[in-house]
Amino acid sequence: MSKLGGILGAVLLLFGAILANQATAASLEQGIAALGGKSFKARIAAVRALGAGGDERAAPVLEALMAGKLFTRKADKKIVIVEKKGRVYFLTDAVSGAKIGQAVKKALKKFRVNNRMRGVIRGVLGALTLLHKDPARRIAAANALFRSTSAKSIQLIEAALARESDDAVRQRMERALAAVTVSASKDLTMREAALASLIEFTDPELRGLLGRIAAIPGDPLAGKAAKALIEIEDRLALWQTVELIFQGVSLGSVLLLAAVGLAITFGVMGVINMAHGELVMIGAYTTFMVQEAFRAWIPDAFDYSLFVAVPAAFLVAGAFGVAIERGVIRHLYGRPLETLLATWGISLILQQLVRSFFGPTNQDVSTPSWMSGAYESASGLVLTYNRITIIVFALLVVAGIAIVLRKTTFGLQMRAVTQNRAMASSMGIRTGWVDAMTFGLGAGIAGVAGVALSQIDNVSPNLGQAYIIDSFMVVVFGGVGNLWGTLVGAFSLGILNKFLEPQVGAVLAKILVLVGIILFIQKRPRGLFALKGRAVES
Repeated sequence: MSKLGGILGAVLLLFGAILANQATAASLEQGIAALGGKSFKARIAAVRALGAGGDERAAPVLEALMAGKLFTRKADKKIVIVEKKGRVYFLTDAVSGAKIGQAVKKALKKFRVNNRMRGVIRGVLGALTLLHKDPARRIAAANALFRSTSAKSIQLIEAALARESDDAVRQRMERALAAVTVSASKDLTMREAALASLIEFTDPELRGLLGRIAAIPGDPLAGKAAKALIEIEDRLALWQTVELIFQGVSLGSVLLLAAVGLAITFGVMGVINMAHGELVMIGAYTTFMVQEAFRAWIPDAFDYSLFVAVPAAFLVAGAFGVAIERGVIRHLYGRPLETLLATWGISLILQQLVRSFFGPTNQDVSTPSWMSGAYESASGLVLTYNRITIIVFALLVVAGIAIVLRKTTFGLQMRAVTQNRAMASSMGIRTGWVDAMTFGLGAGIAGVAGVALSQIDNVSPNLGQAYIIDSFMVVVFGGVGNLWGTLVGAFSLGILNKFLEPQVGAVLAKILVLVGIILFIQKRPRGLFALKGRAVES
């Protein structure tokens, strides 16, 4: 008898669970259906009701509503989440999450939202995801609640804080808690404590919050909020300066990579190489070919493709450089105007050659996962990993060239030919071979620059044209043939450009920099760091 009673009890529990699940599903379905109410006021009430229910399945529905992907299927009034591919809409049941086929646009009716409703949805989504397993989702939830003005959010954040162990997530939750307390709490002591906590954050989003409080007539915190706003503005200005310097160094590293090869061919050899930009382009296309080979044969090792692309681009662009020097340049030494015209013609040939093989459109060059993403501080400072990598890479390239020029036999011979060609030849140095290898080295470095530029710019036949003028400016400003001058010149021009752009715009900033260089060269014709070379002696 007792055994039979136990079985009956288990059956009743199972039946109760089934009924509870069905009731929950029905309740969720009713809540979702209410999102399509006749007025936006009713829809906002439905959003808040879904949040109060605490059902995690409501989160993807509200996210779809925010993104404009929540629809009703006209045939059976079923509420669905859609993913559009071409003209076809792929449907997912909003309640169960099951895939339920496809439809065309005419068969669906979209749920509408307005700006006020979006703000409420952000707050509700924040509450629903505060306890999510993924720390990134919890941070996103805390950021969403930062904009909430509901006193109910205070208890939600406090409960989540009591369970939180991740320091980064705790920091964002504390920020959100202080912001909601300042906006929604009626306790003056709690608001003052929250305001004191907010001052510790250097965050651009605090401007709007503190500005609203400071503008409320009769608010006892208005004066303190105004003072806090001034303090935060000062700190933000400092961080903005840091970000501008980083952006300037980032631009300078790009200019350095594009110019350092030119510093060898133009500075050391006295050759005005207008095809230098196309050698950079060849390096970028070599990166594209290497990545295509990795995708086809060893896709699992794609993240290592750049480690193959760098030496490959150096060899391919270097080979083109040697061919150009042996075929054309060696017949034009001492005639700079003719080398300019000849290399300009070569640049057009190389551009057309690339168009013939790859077409005129941009090619898909991907960024490895280890270069993707960015470091973001609470102050709003964003440092992208690909830019940081390029800065480090540019410095390593310059260091490598300096070692080659100063510590190797080839570097010694190059400097000897540069300083006194006749004496070097009489000492047994093969000056023609040194010329070819020097031009090949400069071309190879241009190819390596192409690898880096492929990660931040479009890879197209016109890639090199965007950097050739800036490269010449860097070399002339820094000092013809001087690597240290090229380094200082590139970073100086990059930082100056980034500080001018917010004031006068990108185009006028470039014009002002060019005018400044022209005036500077009038006073110091040899640039920042003068170097004795073949062109100087002649």
